[in-house]
Amino acid sequence: MTSSTDTLTDMLARAHAGDRRALARVISAIERGERLPGIPLGDAEDAAKLCVGITGAPGAGKSTLVSALTDELLKTSPSAAVLAVDPSSPISRGALLGDRVRMHRHATRPEVFIRSMATRSHHGGLAGATQASRRLLQYCAWPLVLIETVGVGQVELDIVNTADIAVVVLNPGWGDEIQANKAGLMEIADIFVINKADRPGLESTRRDIDAVIMTRPESQRPPVIETVATEGVGMESLAQAITEVHQSLTGTGELARRRYAQLGMELSQQMSRRFSQQLERYADCPAFAAAVAQLAAGSVSIEAAIDEMLPQVVNSVSPSQDESVPSGEQ
Repeated sequence: MTSSTDTLTDMLARAHAGDRRALARVISAIERGERLPGIPLGDAEDAAKLCVGITGAPGAGKSTLVSALTDELLKTSPSAAVLAVDPSSPISRGALLGDRVRMHRHATRPEVFIRSMATRSHHGGLAGATQASRRLLQYCAWPLVLIETVGVGQVELDIVNTADIAVVVLNPGWGDEIQANKAGLMEIADIFVINKADRPGLESTRRDIDAVIMTRPESQRPPVIETVATEGVGMESLAQAITEVHQSLTGTGELARRRYAQLGMELSQQMSRRFSQQLERYADCPAFAAAVAQLAAGSVSIEAAIDEMLPQVVNSVSPSQDESVPSGEQ
């Protein structure tokens, strides 16, 4: 916990001023569940800020791809931050820092900030604190944020509620994987990447992807980029595709629409979380016990009991009573 002389407010101010250590400590506070001072959300139509999500099944080479892509994007961006979501240790619940190891060569670069985050049992391919951490980074003048998800399946698609652009990474020979995920992961892609493109099965995988994207309107068909991330092959094409998709989303107004939808989703999740926590507190009060007794006696229906208690629960929810959830945590 922070001391009185080193509060979250102080750390946030230092992080905003460029203090990387303070930035790391604020993210740690978010992960612990501490409430942050309010962070301005900024303009949903601000195209100068960009968040790119890199997602795909385990073993696709996402970490190596992110590392190589970071090099390429830094040719045009002054800085880049990477949030690498790792599986949690079953013992400590901390991140198994595979991504930090694979991107170690960027660790000392002043224009790169890398943070591994543990999922901590959060489903959807992201850590629970990813959304708040991404917003924090952009508030602290990191205009380009890359988020690498833990390996995901067709129902774990939280990245679309966090990133502006979703890059789905596949490998040659994954025809069955494409068919299994075409109702989920395959539908969210703004860009497809066939990584490890020097392996057998490239052409068949390309045909399988083409068969999926042909079901979309022509103007919404994502580009398909072939890469060999270990050799840096295809990174220029991928960076160019990201730029072109970003420009297209901005020009059509789709970028602003996505960000508004993400804010709505986040607001709903925060309200639901705060209400759930307050309901847990209310369940310990005498009024709740009295309602249960009435139900047991058959003197009231569950619907009537809810109608009577719900206004009391809603009216009792206030920020001062809830200090365990960080503002903006997903």
